[in-house]
Amino acid sequence: MSIAAADRLDMRRVGWLLASLLLVAAPHAERVPWWVTLLVAALFVWRFHLQRHALALPRKWLLLAIAAGAMAGIYLSYGRIMGRDYGIALLVVVLALKLLEMATLRDAMILVFLCYFLVITNFLYSQTIPMALYMLGAVWLTTATMIGFQFRSPPAKSPRYQLRNAGLMLLQAAPLMLVLFVLFPRVQGPLWGMPQDAAGMTGLSDQMSPGSVSGLISSDAVAFRVSFKGQVPATDRLYWRGPVMWDFDGYTWSAAQTISPPPRRYQSRGDPVEYAVTVEPSGKHWLFALDLPVAAPPRSILTGDYQLLSQARIMTRMRYDMASYLDYRDNAGLQPYELRRALRLPPDSNPRTAALAREMRAAARDDRDYIDAVLRMFRTSNFFYTTQPPRLGADPVDEFLFTTRAGFCEHYASSFVVLMRAAGIPARVVTGYQGGELNSVGNYLIVRQADAHAWAEVWLDDAGWSRVDPTAAVSPTRIEQGIAAAVPQGEPLPLLLQNRYPWLERAHLTWDSIANAWNQMVLGYTPERQQQLLRRAGIDNATWEKLAALLLVITGAVMLVVSALILRQLRATHLDPVTAAYARFCSRLARRGLARHPSEGPDAFRKRTTAARPWLAPAIDAISDLYIRLRYGDTANADDLRQLRRRVRAFRP
Repeated sequence: MSIAAADRLDMRRVGWLLASLLLVAAPHAERVPWWVTLLVAALFVWRFHLQRHALALPRKWLLLAIAAGAMAGIYLSYGRIMGRDYGIALLVVVLALKLLEMATLRDAMILVFLCYFLVITNFLYSQTIPMALYMLGAVWLTTATMIGFQFRSPPAKSPRYQLRNAGLMLLQAAPLMLVLFVLFPRVQGPLWGMPQDAAGMTGLSDQMSPGSVSGLISSDAVAFRVSFKGQVPATDRLYWRGPVMWDFDGYTWSAAQTISPPPRRYQSRGDPVEYAVTVEPSGKHWLFALDLPVAAPPRSILTGDYQLLSQARIMTRMRYDMASYLDYRDNAGLQPYELRRALRLPPDSNPRTAALAREMRAAARDDRDYIDAVLRMFRTSNFFYTTQPPRLGADPVDEFLFTTRAGFCEHYASSFVVLMRAAGIPARVVTGYQGGELNSVGNYLIVRQADAHAWAEVWLDDAGWSRVDPTAAVSPTRIEQGIAAAVPQGEPLPLLLQNRYPWLERAHLTWDSIANAWNQMVLGYTPERQQQLLRRAGIDNATWEKLAALLLVITGAVMLVVSALILRQLRATHLDPVTAAYARFCSRLARRGLARHPSEGPDAFRKRTTAARPWLAPAIDAISDLYIRLRYGDTANADDLRQLRRRVRAFRP
């Protein structure tokens, strides 16, 4: 069957489509298997070659064979046929194969619509400002490509024409996009999140062994950001509570796998600190708050050891409001099963540490005196704080206390808790983050993975669970000024934490402030934020039915306004340049009470207006003469048109 000339795809049209698909699919090149990238590139080049040399398209059986082989290869690469990564890899291959059977304008339009869909898939991996701007450019080019398909007969419109009109269409759609963003009913959770999608995310673990926390020092990735309602507390008060470790096998500490009972009773001192936390995706359930959180935010729980846990894995950026008491006293007693867990040590592990604990406890007056003695030992016995601790063997606490004496926060917290338990004092390890970097541009705190920290809690009969940070005894600078000030010179530290280049730090903080505003206003526009905004507008209890009705009304109003503006522009574009310039001249006189009658010719209109406004006669006569010559004469030229436009622009009645 022959293809009509208007439906044939020339090189120009195919080139625009190839450029659009390439721009949209390019970010996926680093996510799909390497052989998929090579296959798609080969298919693109193949289609370009066929189009340039006017060759026949490949047979269906060949395309089906390539598709079957690609599906089998993708299955072998991912080991499954479900999920985000598998689906996107298959989609990219199918798009490239569709190019090789594209013969008509209808086929090309299908690819354009699939190109728009492929734009959405990029946001499943990143919703940053650069990605949004990149995808906006891709949508712009794709829309320009679609515009080019509408002109079926030569001469084709110029690329500038296509791009300009595509940009105008996107600008016209912006008001409707804003209305949809604000009023469309929001849903909880990520657009698409599965447990395996969290692979590669770094951060704290539910286990702690020598070197596990110090391994995070090389990461400047943001763990979360915090905006305080009042003054930011001092750095040595910023303990962001995370997993609580109770169980010890002689080498590794572990957090409980089951949720502990509700939080205990405590007595607060002073007013709570209020703040908002925006936590980055981690694939875990942990939320972070200052010691001690008052209550859990929505869709989360507060455990008996005051750990915040989200009910669902944190697969996307999450914002929640918090309040914490920095000064408090635990009033509840210790349950028998808690006492057993807080004293348990594996038999025959770290025997030298156990002997040291018994000896020091016998010389101490009471538990507090013993705790002070242990901290004094760390402070005065040549212990060193380092991000590159030596490897430890089967009895890591013995080796650390008696041989290496060089470690990171997890070494000090672990050995301190073992010394406490060996002396009969209940103790546990708490991991989380300590400190943070104040962004003076956006006035919020940035807590990075490099700020990961471990400290201890001991049980005292007259005070309950009390925080003790043995790292502060060895390196008080770490707690008071942050990790960057405490790391010994020459040890590795992320560039952003080194403070060597003030201009680079300033630029980074400025960009982070912009990104944080984007996260809060766009990505953080949750159902709660939507309800708050609508309540400020006077709409309480905004159900999805109310939102749908409001959306229809406002969308209709926006479309009417935009349509009226477009029709007005179309009406103006149908006028020739001479008529359009003279219409502007008449419009300016009409605003001064001298409207031109429908039956009134330009000469009669000139006579009436000059009689009514004699001081405008020279300007009115000049414009009228130029218009009459251009409209009715046969000696007009381009200079006359430019002069008419210039005089109309300068005319001020």
